Amino acid sequence: MFDQADTFIARYDELAELMSDPEVINDNRRFRELSKEEADLRPKVQAFKKYQNVVSDIEGTEEVLSDSSDPDMQEMAKEELKALKEEQAELEEEIKVLMIPKDPNDDKNIIMEIRGAAGGDEAQLFAGDLYNMYSRYAESQGWSVEVVESSSNDIGGFKEIILQISGENVYSKLKFESGAHRVQRVPETESQGRVHTSTATVGVMPELEDLDFEIDENDIRVDIYHASGAGGQHVNKTASAVRMTHEPTGVVVAMQDQRSQQQNREKAMMILRSRVYEKLQSEQQSEYDSKRKNLVGTGDRSERIRTYNYPQNRVTDHRINLTIQKLDRIVAGELDEVIDALLLADQADRLEELNESSF
Repeated sequence: MFDQADTFIARYDELAELMSDPEVINDNRRFRELSKEEADLRPKVQAFKKYQNVVSDIEGTEEVLSDSSDPDMQEMAKEELKALKEEQAELEEEIKVLMIPKDPNDDKNIIMEIRGAAGGDEAQLFAGDLYNMYSRYAESQGWSVEVVESSSNDIGGFKEIILQISGENVYSKLKFESGAHRVQRVPETESQGRVHTSTATVGVMPELEDLDFEIDENDIRVDIYHASGAGGQHVNKTASAVRMTHEPTGVVVAMQDQRSQQQNREKAMMILRSRVYEKLQSEQQSEYDSKRKNLVGTGDRSERIRTYNYPQNRVTDHRINLTIQKLDRIVAGELDEVIDALLLADQADRLEELNESSF
């Protein structure tokens, strides 16, 4: 991979020239694509250049060591050579990590869908707990959370809640949250103190724009109808609710929580684009994913990924065999320890694949 340094550096220099070209600057899509490529290459080029300088310094220090007969000079050269070789080894590891292919969606905002699954009211209460957990984590990261659509029950839980979470690197940190989350606890309605097991599912999708992924409008069927439920008197007077169906994939999005038909259209299209993209990507990657030794899984909502055990104050992520006795803090939004462990496991997995493919 170090043989690729000259190629990366040459492309980086070429990008700098292209991005100063007025014709490219006036082409928003082209300029955006080149900017992303430049941002991805920048840390690699910086690391490669630093590595090349260290290698050059090592060669120079070895020459001094072989040519000099002065004991003090030789001792200084030996110490410097040791430090340079340690730096070289560190840079090699850094470059290997940088060479791991980056997920193109890592810097995107997300659409998160949380649904109560098995367990009735308790599952829906747990869906509400997950919503609160992710909202608090988002707040700690400086992100913004908007409830796009929700269906609540009478006891404070959610049958379904859809969130738009915006900020820096949201998808990169939350993409491994997709799957079935299991809770083990004594429900408030349980008179005999028995522990029940319930589940809720979480789906995380990158929020996409037209430039990222286009859907042919001819493939979408749009139905307009009167909204129902919360929202004031206007729901009975105005046909503001929107149902969009992407006919090639069968993906359906219904939206009625916004105040106007136009707002419901915009939110429905945003979610539809993300769901269709997720479905198509899943189908394209299924064969590849089945061959990968991916520790963190495929992100399928049917895959049980984590258990929250309240009696023992324990959280277990089954994909990486991580157990933490801090459930109270985790459900309060302190997710960094879990998320960092998942990111490191994925990084190690990808690095192993990269090493295998280099032979």
